[in-house]
Amino acid sequence: MTSQLVPHAPMLLGLGPSVSAIIIPWLKRKPGLDRVGWQPRSLTAQPHVSHQASGRMIPVAEFKQFTEQQPAFKVLKPWWDVLAEYLTVAMLMIGVFGCTLQVTQDKIICLPSHEPRENLSEAPCQQLLPRGVSEQMGGLRELSGLKNNLDLQQYSFINQLCYETALHWYAKYFPYLVVIHTLIFMVCTSFWFKFPGTSSKIEHFISILGKCFDSPWTTRALSEVSGENHKGPAAGRPMAIVVASAGTGPGKAGEGEKEKVLAEPEKVVTEPPAVTLLDKKEGEQAKALFEKVKKFRVHVEEGDILYTMYIRQTVLKVCKFFAILVYNLVYVEKISFLVACRVETSEVTGYASFCCNHTKAHLFSKLAFCYISFVCVYGITCLYTLYWLFHRPLKEYSFRSVREETGMNDIPDVKNDFAFMLHLIDQYDSLYSKRFAVFLSEVSESRLKQLNLNHEWTPEKLRQKLQRNARGRLELALCMLPGLPDTVFELSEVEALRLEAICDISFPPGLSQLVNLQELSLLHSPARLPFSSQIFLRDRLKVICIKCEELREVPLWVFGLRGLEELHLEGLFPPELARAATLESLRELKQLKVLSLRSNAGKVPASVTDVAGHLQRLSLHNDGARLLALNSLKKLAVLRELELVACGLERIPHAVFSLGALQELDLKDNHLRSIEEILSFQHCRKLVTLRLWHNQIAYIPEHVRKLRGLEQLYLSHNKLETLPTQLGLCSGLRLLDVSHNGLRALPPEVGLLQNLQHLVLSYNALEALPDELFFCRKLRTLLLGYNHLSQLSPHVAALRALSRLELKGNRLEALPEELGNCTGLKKAGLLVEDTLYEGLPTEVRERMEEE
Repeated sequence: MTSQLVPHAPMLLGLGPSVSAIIIPWLKRKPGLDRVGWQPRSLTAQPHVSHQASGRMIPVAEFKQFTEQQPAFKVLKPWWDVLAEYLTVAMLMIGVFGCTLQVTQDKIICLPSHEPRENLSEAPCQQLLPRGVSEQMGGLRELSGLKNNLDLQQYSFINQLCYETALHWYAKYFPYLVVIHTLIFMVCTSFWFKFPGTSSKIEHFISILGKCFDSPWTTRALSEVSGENHKGPAAGRPMAIVVASAGTGPGKAGEGEKEKVLAEPEKVVTEPPAVTLLDKKEGEQAKALFEKVKKFRVHVEEGDILYTMYIRQTVLKVCKFFAILVYNLVYVEKISFLVACRVETSEVTGYASFCCNHTKAHLFSKLAFCYISFVCVYGITCLYTLYWLFHRPLKEYSFRSVREETGMNDIPDVKNDFAFMLHLIDQYDSLYSKRFAVFLSEVSESRLKQLNLNHEWTPEKLRQKLQRNARGRLELALCMLPGLPDTVFELSEVEALRLEAICDISFPPGLSQLVNLQELSLLHSPARLPFSSQIFLRDRLKVICIKCEELREVPLWVFGLRGLEELHLEGLFPPELARAATLESLRELKQLKVLSLRSNAGKVPASVTDVAGHLQRLSLHNDGARLLALNSLKKLAVLRELELVACGLERIPHAVFSLGALQELDLKDNHLRSIEEILSFQHCRKLVTLRLWHNQIAYIPEHVRKLRGLEQLYLSHNKLETLPTQLGLCSGLRLLDVSHNGLRALPPEVGLLQNLQHLVLSYNALEALPDELFFCRKLRTLLLGYNHLSQLSPHVAALRALSRLELKGNRLEALPEELGNCTGLKKAGLLVEDTLYEGLPTEVRERMEEE
């Protein structure tokens, strides 16, 4: 190695032959010099060593962690962020390359100055500055042969000392500064992807966005809506969406497919295979997506942390850009090839002035100008970002164009962070927001629910739920479903449809397939009926029941069903409207015979008189609210049945006595204490049923005898202690119910009721029965349960028509064997304790058990 160093050492060090004559023998005497801590890198071996070192440069991949992001985040990176990312990579390569050279190669090479100390100029390297090639070479020749008397360790010491003291800090740390600034740029760019308060929202949004984009429901919804709203030649633009979403590429095949869709728009909507494009699993996944989008929207629209964070990091980058640009332009000229060095090292080296060569000055100056250029471009992108952030309202996002293209007019506009992310998405690809908007549409969600319902409720499953209702009609009852399955309308045999707790029902045109439908019940199930379906139901529907929270929620189309015979409404009037009790006009209901209203009305609705000419049954259930005005009842000339239940009545309304056609009156659950007005019922000559149960009546007036045509009298759940003897004069009475009172005895005149068939005396305090009771030979039902009876008269044998006898809850010790003469009484009709029944003679029990 020494033989290689000797010929070149004087030339590289700029020394004369005399110095070489000293150094070369010294090197020959020190063959192990390279093993005592000094490697002759500044001589011929230097390029070779540097070449090996340059092969160990720091890879850029080590800095990947500063900018590493999830690949899905690219949709939130507009073009300026992408450009800035490439610029930071370029700047980072400049810094890493400079750092590698700085670490692996000599930083500075110094030579002592031979000028006398008194003649030493301010710049000891001025004589080496370029003055022409000839002058420089001449100066070098004059120095040839000078002896510096320094060994290599002294040169190394001087190089290090001058590097630290004489070289400008910018020239020393330029590559490190480039790396640090670039890393700061990288952190600023990706900080909102890492910050906990923003990264969670971004990750959630990206996850939902990807699922919405790839969901088969998105393609189907866009296709169906486009096909429904554009069915003519002008449907070119929306139909292009159908083709694109279906995955058709450009070219003749795609154009042919598009022309096919345009030529047959109806086929896109009604073609049966379209229904099977989405299986049940995909439908459930899409349903879950709708819920996620709703919750995410509520959560993200509450604040603007993403928008604020993006602005802050952009402002920081702009400020950083100006700071870097200013100080780099100021200090870039400090990178010089020759550096003058003055250090007090005379005692060590014999010299105090040195002329040094910054070996990488030329390369660093070129890298600095290149770096400044990149920084300028980076700064321009940051300034453009600020312009984009402030020149338009990014906290509001309108789907107007999507609504116009797809026809989904219910897609709402969004705000705050939700809007900001959608604006960023549009910079990447506007198709994302268009497909994402499908899951913001309530119409789209309802169609998805409809599809899932159709998968779950097949016609076969629905037919298993068909039953006969109280009116004898074949009824389909559905409760608490998210919607109304379209398969319902395939059951043409349905006569009654009962829908309970089903939200937002919209009857499709397929309703016309239910040709046998006569009865419809909507219980807390608001429904919309298109005009075509109204025409279909107008003359077919006979019975409709509506139950809702407030009566103003009753659909208006109900009052246009002119073939309707029964109308049942249940709901409350708003407190401010309860006294007026205004109901929609009933004039169109020409066939209405039954009207039932359960509400809190303060009076009988005036619109009831619209059907006075044909209304036969009126039921008003007021849930305890007091009914004050009943004058409208007088106009109901043909009314046969009247129910005034829980209307807060304290007396029998006088308006009732004007109803000459009245046959049944029910005053259940009021506050009646006295019924002295019962005499006026003689004007109601057709009255056969009077229900005064569940009141507070303490006695029955004697003129009850005037009601000779009365057939059924209900007086249960009152406070009666006695019955008037005149009750026996109601010769037409067939049913008498005085249960749940305080009766202690029955008048013997009860035996005059020869037409009595049903007598209910349960839950009283009767201790004995008059023998005259058993003169009522037509009695079929005798209920005596839960009284204080100690024995049953043997005269019970006279009641041969008796088929139901209740004796439970009394003080009986035995049953008379004469019960065997009641030929119509069977074991199933005898309600008595088992011990008493077992006490009957065997032949009596055997006869009762016969079928």
